[in-house]
Amino acid sequence: MFALTEKEIRASFVNATRREVTTATLPDLAELQWDRLDYLGWRDRKAPLSAYVIAPLPEGPTGIILRANEQAKVRRRTMCAWCEDVVETGDVTLYVARRGGAEGRKGNTIGTLICTDFRCSKNVRRLPTSMEAGTKDEDVRRSIMETRREGLIERSRGFVAEILRTH
Repeated sequence: MFALTEKEIRASFVNATRREVTTATLPDLAELQWDRLDYLGWRDRKAPLSAYVIAPLPEGPTGIILRANEQAKVRRRTMCAWCEDVVETGDVTLYVARRGGAEGRKGNTIGTLICTDFRCSKNVRRLPTSMEAGTKDEDVRRSIMETRREGLIERSRGFVAEILRTH
């Protein structure tokens, strides 16, 4: 992912009101390792049930606001739908996003299970163990890691793109 400015981030949201965009708490952009991110995701420090994702779609960076339900404090062991990591299954949350445009104004939403703190990019860059890969061959394990990364990119971008889709 390429580095974004605060202005670019705030302009990218497609399912938010002007007020939501203005009041969104952004992460410390200078601290991010942009070259190690496949998408940018963070939770709002001031509103713990609110979260944000920016995905680099072909038409440009596209941001969405997500909401966790009140039960988000209760963690279940499940797999993130984006990174599909089989090791980090203890901190996954069901996030729901309002659709963009007229569909969102009608109250239409979609949801998915995502790592609570958006660690997906880190998870897919973890070299699989020989047990996970079925081999000790490092080239095969690196190939699996790259395939997982490509899958994360496809699934995260697909979800964000779905926010814009009209039926």
